Amino acid sequence: MKKNAQTPLHIAIIPDGNRRWSRSNRLNLRKGYSMGIGKVIDVCTWAKKQGVDTISVWALSTENITQRSKAEIGLLYKLYIKSANDQKILELLEKNGARVNIIGNMSILPKRLKDALLKLQNQTRMYKELTVNLLVGYGGKDDIAYAVRSISAERPKHIDSEAIKSRLMTADVPDVDLIIRTSGEKRLSGLLPWQSNYSELYFARKTWPDFGREDLKRAIDTFHRRQRRFGK
Repeated sequence: MKKNAQTPLHIAIIPDGNRRWSRSNRLNLRKGYSMGIGKVIDVCTWAKKQGVDTISVWALSTENITQRSKAEIGLLYKLYIKSANDQKILELLEKNGARVNIIGNMSILPKRLKDALLKLQNQTRMYKELTVNLLVGYGGKDDIAYAVRSISAERPKHIDSEAIKSRLMTADVPDVDLIIRTSGEKRLSGLLPWQSNYSELYFARKTWPDFGREDLKRAIDTFHRRQRRFGK
């Protein structure tokens, strides 16, 4: 699809509602999270066809890790490891020229998960048609704190916004044009605070597993109708 001035080149997604979807469909949590992971692949494919070139997906926050049960987090770890090694997913990433970047605090993740994610990142590093940023073990406040600690260690004479930005975990992530959050929740919860300053927001009622191609199109169409002033 030909890009134009109104195309949201970078979409960030908070894929909320996997647990609610499981409960409402009387299915176990594994099924809900599995459907959610599959939906990430679908949406990346659909978004690319709409002219999007970067997608950031919040896969696991630092708050999730500390506040949810060990059983639930352990399940997510297993599913992410399985998905990172899934040959069908690797083939879809290759077909779509999708490079995967893993962003987050790797030190708080189990070694098996860290190794699987970094292997996935390495296996897709040569693709250039679409960038998929997976935020794993990520928190917005932690991102800024990480930058401040780095600056403090270097003791620079001059600190400005560029100095902070260059030291973020997300330093290479471009500003977000459109943020989509599913399941009716209307907050950002600390998603990419540095890059979301002028993001347009779209809140979908559907849970993430039920979010479809037409829902993505509706979100992008809504973006097209927005007037982006950037403080002007």
